[in-house]
Amino acid sequence: MAGQASDYHRGDMDIAEQVSTFHLVMGITKWGSLVIASFILMITLWFCTPAGFLGGLIPALVLLILGIVFLRSRGGGH
Repeated sequence: MAGQASDYHRGDMDIAEQVSTFHLVMGITKWGSLVIASFILMITLWFCTPAGFLGGLIPALVLLILGIVFLRSRGGGH
């Protein structure tokens, strides 16, 4: 008995939309996590220590800047 004919051929499907959705979700996760971590650091230092507003803002900005430097896309790889 012959196998059933199918329109599906492995590897022939265009996956551009799935790839772009994956990159979007990974970008939102990466940058959103950085913003949330910086915000939590600022709020924690501001309200839970005697450092005050500037004592919380400055380390949060440093974390944000370092995060942007280390998390940005490098261009050529995966």
